[in-house]
Amino acid sequence: MALNEKDLKKFEGILIEQKNKLKEELSRIANPTSDNGDYEIKHEEIGSDREDNASEVEEYVDNVALESNLEEQLKEINNALEKIKNGTYGACEECGVDISPERLEANPSAEKCMKCAGK
Repeated sequence: MALNEKDLKKFEGILIEQKNKLKEELSRIANPTSDNGDYEIKHEEIGSDREDNASEVEEYVDNVALESNLEEQLKEINNALEKIKNGTYGACEECGVDISPERLEANPSAEKCMKCAGK
């Protein structure tokens, strides 16, 4: 069963809200590098002694992992928003069947139905 206009608007609102939160979170640790959604980690120099350097490296490594995860989530959300615009939102990318509303409620940027996601 394809989603109706009311459901599409609801999911679009949820996705936009999630997108704004992700961008805010990303802006705390990274700077956008281009229009295609890539970010570069902010590097803060704390000091010049060994302990400060170790702290800088540890924070940088943590932020790289976080930035990568947030950037991937942002790309998935942007992809879902694009699908809403072109009328393909809610269809499994692998088999084409409608993704269940329950799955979309749990993960509005889901790209696959439960069966294909479990493969």
